[in-house]
Amino acid sequence: MAAEKPEFDDFVTARSTALLRTAYLLTHDHALAEDLLQTTLTKCWFAWDRISGEPEAYVRKVLVNTFASWWRRKWNGEQATEELPERGVADAADAVSTEQDLWAAMARLPRRQRAVVVLRYFEDLTEVQTAVALGCSVGTVKSQASKALAKLRIDPALATDTATGGQA
Repeated sequence: MAAEKPEFDDFVTARSTALLRTAYLLTHDHALAEDLLQTTLTKCWFAWDRISGEPEAYVRKVLVNTFASWWRRKWNGEQATEELPERGVADAADAVSTEQDLWAAMARLPRRQRAVVVLRYFEDLTEVQTAVALGCSVGTVKSQASKALAKLRIDPALATDTATGGQA
């Protein structure tokens, strides 16, 4: 028989869509995002009576920490090769949308930098809220955001072709 926790049920009903969006932004995969959120909510359900103050900050921290632990265990599928594969000729019909370019660039960021960018700029959390969610200092949030934005500025997926007169 399941114990009833109406406050938890109300929280999940009210915030699950936003938390699922955060999980998707971290994983870039709908199925993994749903698994991540389910795992996070399961962990939080067991700890719900001990959570004081704002529960969303606690749940976001569990979400990010669970994602980080999955990332550490996950093999990224890269295989070293002696020669680089040939690159195809760019075709205007095969152009990738700006949104997909952003996802590709975000996927190349280290996990902590990606988490900071997601929480700060997609979830619109303050530096303090982001620091609490990640369990680090505000200075770390600032430095990780700065490094992430610098990497995104020079990422080839987001570069514009101004030398050849291409469209930005």
